[in-house]
Amino acid sequence: MKSSKLKVSSTWTPPPYGTLKLNINGAAKGKPGPAGIGGVLRDHQDVIKGTFSHNIGIKDSNFAEFQAKPFTRALNFSLPLHGPPTLTWKLKAIPLTPFSGRETIAKSNGFFFSPTSILVHLNAMSQVHIVYMGEKKHQDPATTKMSHHKMLSTLLGSKEAAKNSMLYSYKHGFSGFAARLTESQAEEIAAFPGVVHVIPNRIHRLHTTRSWEFMGLKYHSSKNLLTQSNMGEGTIIGVIDSGVWPESESFNDRGMGPIPSRWKGTCQEGQLFNSSNCNKKLIGARWFIKGILDQIQTPINISNGEEFLSARDNSGHGTHTASTAAGNFVQNANYEGLAAGLARGGAPRAHLAVYKACWSFESGGCTDADILKAFDKAIQDGVDILSVSVGNSIPLYSYVDQRNSIAIGSFHATAKGITVACSAGNDGPTAMTIENTAPWIINVAATTVDRAFATAITLGNNLTLWGQSVDTGIHNHGFTGITFSDRIAANSSDDSAQDCQPGSLNATLAAGKIILCFAQSSIQDISSAAISVLEAGGVGLIFAQYRSDGLGSCHHIPCIKVDYEVGTQILSYIRKARSPMAKLSIPKTVIGKWIYPRVADFSARGPSSISPAVLKPDIAAPGVDILAAYIPVGKEKSSGYKFMSGTSMSCPHVAGIAALIKSVHKNWSPAAIRSALVTTASQTRTDGSNIAEEGSTRKAADPFDIGGGLVNPNKAVNPGLIYDAGIEDYVQFLCGTGYSSKAVTGLTQTQVNCTKSRLNVLNLNLPSITIPNLKRKVTVTRAVTNVGPVDSVYKAIMQAPQGIKLKVEPQILSFNKTTQILPFKVTFFSTRKVSGDYRFGSLSWTDGKHIVRSPISVRAILFESYVDT
Repeated sequence: MKSSKLKVSSTWTPPPYGTLKLNINGAAKGKPGPAGIGGVLRDHQDVIKGTFSHNIGIKDSNFAEFQAKPFTRALNFSLPLHGPPTLTWKLKAIPLTPFSGRETIAKSNGFFFSPTSILVHLNAMSQVHIVYMGEKKHQDPATTKMSHHKMLSTLLGSKEAAKNSMLYSYKHGFSGFAARLTESQAEEIAAFPGVVHVIPNRIHRLHTTRSWEFMGLKYHSSKNLLTQSNMGEGTIIGVIDSGVWPESESFNDRGMGPIPSRWKGTCQEGQLFNSSNCNKKLIGARWFIKGILDQIQTPINISNGEEFLSARDNSGHGTHTASTAAGNFVQNANYEGLAAGLARGGAPRAHLAVYKACWSFESGGCTDADILKAFDKAIQDGVDILSVSVGNSIPLYSYVDQRNSIAIGSFHATAKGITVACSAGNDGPTAMTIENTAPWIINVAATTVDRAFATAITLGNNLTLWGQSVDTGIHNHGFTGITFSDRIAANSSDDSAQDCQPGSLNATLAAGKIILCFAQSSIQDISSAAISVLEAGGVGLIFAQYRSDGLGSCHHIPCIKVDYEVGTQILSYIRKARSPMAKLSIPKTVIGKWIYPRVADFSARGPSSISPAVLKPDIAAPGVDILAAYIPVGKEKSSGYKFMSGTSMSCPHVAGIAALIKSVHKNWSPAAIRSALVTTASQTRTDGSNIAEEGSTRKAADPFDIGGGLVNPNKAVNPGLIYDAGIEDYVQFLCGTGYSSKAVTGLTQTQVNCTKSRLNVLNLNLPSITIPNLKRKVTVTRAVTNVGPVDSVYKAIMQAPQGIKLKVEPQILSFNKTTQILPFKVTFFSTRKVSGDYRFGSLSWTDGKHIVRSPISVRAILFESYVDT
């Protein structure tokens, strides 16, 4: 046989049918002989799902040339997959040369050659890819969608194949689509005109009351931002998260104004969710699941309550963040009697739109495809603010890389005037763990508030020590035996009992006692230790660990968290006493008795690993033990409120404040709002000392911990000056960062020439200054816009970092009716003799009333490149 031509086309019917129809067409000619062609269809686990064969035939036995008849073979399979099975989409001309002896394998295209047949191993894995095309070319979304289908039809060979392959068409905020493609198809479509990037779909993770009063937004005050903004009335906050529990009291619409006429969203129906679940508070709800369905490749069991195929929240995370940003007033909200009081969000009269892109089945998460579609719809719907408590993991992708879906989506949202707040991440206190670092995003770190849940531990010698707990209904009020976990180890040859690991405790010795455990690593936490104690028959847990933030309920036995100092005091008592006893009291809510705030230990730290010249985080806000709405849990369905900790909780605080500012300053850009937050933030604690960071060193917090500082809403609404920036500034920044004209043009879909538009990254008009590599001298430029009294005069106040000299020109800025924007320069001189770590300072402008402070971070080096090891 001399040659053969095969063509393969397929159509895929998604679940619940899961049917693949595979058409194989071919013709062959060659010399007579034993000849045939066969195929094997395998899934992604290499399991055979079907086979086919076709005899090409023998004309005579004289080895004369022959022409085989064309053949067509159709295969239909029902496969339990949520995406197309593995198959090869393109097969070109294949030589069919008989061999003698042993079957051999040709690696190219995955074909098996043998003397009698060709086995086509259909093994090209198909998965969701995002085809990103930058800024949309057509104003009509229908035209944009049509162009996407046309492109995909050209690639796949038919409109039906394109329809079955495509998950989403992104046609509002930007242009692109998500479709199931093999690797070879992804490579081919990447070369199509207008395509910027083609990347595979990935999964992102969620970053998982009193806080508003703590920041000065008291409900009954007549002189704060809350009343000045009419509590955010008329603004719309979008929340991209895990959905919402619409029946929560936090989403009632009592006192709400009418839905803004500009609103274009909808209340999308689904499982246990319909249009009646929306109101004047919760004005919109959408859900996006196609990306995660393809990613997990397993059926979803919705009968066991694992998830809701709708915007209804199953994890509680989205309900919590949405109510934190804009929950309505709820009297006597509490968790088991703790933190009782009036619950509300930051902007209680703002409207809410929820975009469910995060799911809790399997290992859970939020895929790029679903996140981008959420951004696309939020832009179309008309939100003013977006709260996104989701993040990438280290290493970070570039800002023009489609795998950084939050950076891409937020860029297009910012271009439409939407302010985007994102969580910093929960991998602190290690340096350079910060996520969501794009300069157009407001990145939010987490701090504690001035509230604690003090729990007394009274020992048998009448010594009372203090810990914290949120378990109120299960404490034993009398004295009970207490012991150290290491004394009752099930196996004395290992130390797993010290932190009460599963199965490590002797049940006979633990029964009826309070157990003291010491954390040995981050793997074992108080909740898992409590399960071990409970299973061994213990009646209470005291868990000693290094100081960390956030409390969780142990549900079945009382759990009290203490630091190592208190834990060691208890252990000393146990070792000395003949019959050690202890009494665990009921937790009490205590406000204002400790010095606060501290930066939470989990809050991710800067500097940015991908753009160190851009300070991240921008700002800090409360994120520890935040009480907010939650889904009903347990047989009694709880009170509907729960404590949660994380930068996921601090992010919606800033989103709510941004909505209040937007209500007052409707024409302010996202950069202006960010500037107002950063330059008016506080760096001091309740006693006037510097904010400290809760980590291994407990040092004073620096800009890589808190950005500008703890957000101060009342000052932010009247900052005096702002550092403004627009999309063109960010484009020039991207060029200056080193991205090619093609890459930046692809992001914006407007022609960019980076050789002409390149900006020194140090000169992006941020409300902060960060210089990662100062050798001897560098000059940085900024410009400020006066948003205070017209005829204002500001004077520079400099606090130079150690080993650095500063020079500001000019040192006086005088504004008038015709001059409301003024530039200035800051020159940095290094006086250091050796390369060093970052040092910190500030530059403030003041007119006697306002103080406009920019944090400064500088690292002096002696060489072109410097690695801090």
